[in-house]
Amino acid sequence: MMKKILYTLLTCLMMVGSQDNSLAQAKKEVKYVLAIHGGAGTILKKNMTDSLEKAYIAALTEALEKGYAKIKNGESSQDAVIAAIEVMENSPLFNAGKGAVFTSQGKNELDASIMDGKTLKAGAVAGVTIVKNPIKAARAVMDKSEHVMMIAKGAEEFAKKQGLEIVDPQYFWTQQRWDGLQRALERDKERMELDHDGQQSNLPPVIKDEKFGTVGCVALDKAGNLAAGTSTGGMTNKKFGRVGDSPIIGAGNYAISCTGWGEFYIRTSAAFNVSARMKYGKENVATASKAVIDEIGKLGGDGGMIALDANGNVAMPFNTEGMYRGTVTEDGEIKVEIYK
Repeated sequence: MMKKILYTLLTCLMMVGSQDNSLAQAKKEVKYVLAIHGGAGTILKKNMTDSLEKAYIAALTEALEKGYAKIKNGESSQDAVIAAIEVMENSPLFNAGKGAVFTSQGKNELDASIMDGKTLKAGAVAGVTIVKNPIKAARAVMDKSEHVMMIAKGAEEFAKKQGLEIVDPQYFWTQQRWDGLQRALERDKERMELDHDGQQSNLPPVIKDEKFGTVGCVALDKAGNLAAGTSTGGMTNKKFGRVGDSPIIGAGNYAISCTGWGEFYIRTSAAFNVSARMKYGKENVATASKAVIDEIGKLGGDGGMIALDANGNVAMPFNTEGMYRGTVTEDGEIKVEIYK
């Protein structure tokens, strides 16, 4: 009788152990096909109203759904990236497209890029002011020209010839972003007065945004091909035609999408650096992307990035208080996060 009880107990333990191993294996083998970000920065739960939090979650979820639908239907990772980013460009919540921040001259100057991981083809636009969806303009540069980057008026002329939707610059005006510019201009004025005291360095002060709202997407299609896209309005109160990392292949995008203080991503070739660490250093996507964000942090920069590898492993490191982000698995399971 005792032997029978022990045998039964042992059998049960073995079954539980087997189930645990199966669950662990299943968890380990989760395959992600799409990840997005909506910017990183000082994003704190205490500063977020319930209604605004719900709005962000809804917008991120819609972007994931639109991108996933393309993957599910067997369309390319590039198509999925465009679909997801277009949702965020059309939302005033993010610093891209409709929600773009203002330059010091009170304009909205938009940058975007897209890259095909298989062929390394890429397209980018910078400083456009009338293209409704800059990510589509970047795709057009990649697919319809022999170039990688176009800027300002030239990029706008090209976009018109490709039949992309053109809007009046007023379309990008939002009260929230305008108020943000006014605050930045006031801070600039105060800082200039302090500069006359002779106690500041010769370099102009940098007022970091409370939130970097750049948007991005990385996708893995059924053929095993990766693509990534990034779109942004830049930094509030930017001057002199400043361009950040988002449209620069190898810095803000290299089949990886970055968000943060662009100058540091350019200096470290951040997006390419992740790829190089994986290729030459044999690091996995999580280790490589975290190491690059850590390097940016040591230099004084902040932000984050999203990355997928060819096996569907995802990494979304950031060194700020939060980053709007989300993932969808091969089975369509969606997860959205905001805070650290």
